[in-house]
Amino acid sequence: MRMSMDYYREYILDHYKDPRNYGTLESPDIHSEDSNPLCGDQLNMDLQIEDGHVTEVRFQGRGCAISQASASMLSEMIEGKTIAEVIALGKDDILEALGIPISPARSKCAFLSLRVLHRGLAIAGLEKPNDEDDEDE
Repeated sequence: MRMSMDYYREYILDHYKDPRNYGTLESPDIHSEDSNPLCGDQLNMDLQIEDGHVTEVRFQGRGCAISQASASMLSEMIEGKTIAEVIALGKDDILEALGIPISPARSKCAFLSLRVLHRGLAIAGLEKPNDEDDEDE
């Protein structure tokens, strides 16, 4: 059964107005931040890692509903997952969570949290850096 576009719009607004895992961790194992200079969205993400699993995740940022909602959704997706499962997450997972078509102009907003996540893992030496996300779309 396919959910209606209205359902997904409400779901996005709910994550935007009441973001899950919003805030910072006092001493995170991984901290990463980035921004989208085209629209001004900003995001930082903190992860706590224990025994190869993400045990806590927090994010803070400001920007449009798409960027902030996708960060909230991604934070729920990765909590409790193994590092390998987190590394495997990609753009299709974000698009599926958002549930609505995203225009090329809005894709950088939608994928900002994913870029911050993967950059943090790369900085921590847990993932090979990927420059694909920095290319113009």
